[in-house]
Amino acid sequence: MKRPLRLNILSPKADNVRSEQKNPPKEAPTKTLWIAPALALGTVAVLLALFSIVGPSHAQTASTTTVQSTAANSLANLLQMGLAVFNTIPAPADAPLLDASGNVVLDASGNPVSDPGEGFHVVIPQDFDPGHTNLVEAGWLDGLGCPTNASIAISNTSGTGIDHFEPFTDAACQTGDQKDKKNEGLLLVKTGPSNNFAAATAELKKVRGITLTELGYDIRKSGMTVASLSGSHCGGGAPRFNISTNMGFFFLGCNSFPPPIVAATSNAWLRLRWGAAELATLGIPPNAVVQRISILFDEGTDTGTDFFGAAIIDNVDVNGTLVGHGPDED
Repeated sequence: MKRPLRLNILSPKADNVRSEQKNPPKEAPTKTLWIAPALALGTVAVLLALFSIVGPSHAQTASTTTVQSTAANSLANLLQMGLAVFNTIPAPADAPLLDASGNVVLDASGNPVSDPGEGFHVVIPQDFDPGHTNLVEAGWLDGLGCPTNASIAISNTSGTGIDHFEPFTDAACQTGDQKDKKNEGLLLVKTGPSNNFAAATAELKKVRGITLTELGYDIRKSGMTVASLSGSHCGGGAPRFNISTNMGFFFLGCNSFPPPIVAATSNAWLRLRWGAAELATLGIPPNAVVQRISILFDEGTDTGTDFFGAAIIDNVDVNGTLVGHGPDED
């Protein structure tokens, strides 16, 4: 039986990372992460493929030991970035439970009790930029999303005004977030080199305490496949889900292992899904309890094969619930 890959990664100290949060976290101890063999081997394979594309030409003739060491270091870097974000940016607060009179329900210690009826309902964008480089950005913007039950204005014959409206739904998103009234899309950008210690992020709220059966999102990309060079960047490391559970820390890249199911396509969008089988292949036990999930974009304009450094996603999917708007519409 294969033993899991054990990585001892030192979590970043709050006094070494200048957070823009009002209450930066205290120094975190060294953490031991257990990554299932499927995750470790699959991720290394994807990273090796990426290195063969964007790395120096002599890398292809490097020894097996050197290549494996390089891949392992890159895996550690991806995990380190995920931990840095989790340790620097606090998890979003849950809405309190209200009683019949509208008052906040408190526990025995006087703390607000989380509303058990509040499920996954919003994705909160944030910039992780401790060096204040101003080279990353995350935000929901009107008009960027995958249109579901939208309408388009058809001009009159003279071109001087609107004659009528017609319904429009993109073929890739026949279903979407019913609360999204402005066709919002989540823009994730990293300008410049990938080794800049910064990332565009988005936190999923509220997912703590659930078990996973499905993850996914729609990505603005033409070409019908995640490997297409047209449209959003879809790499082995970005945009990716960082998943913290009581049984380990995992990540799913747009084009990493295991590959997503392309559930629907159009000339502008792909609907990507990782179902129960893909999550099991990743190594997430079906009974693993989620602590936090975020989306991270930290591959810059030096990362091929598109060298674009940006992605637009929509309809973030957790267990079949789609969220395609930010906190302003919550």
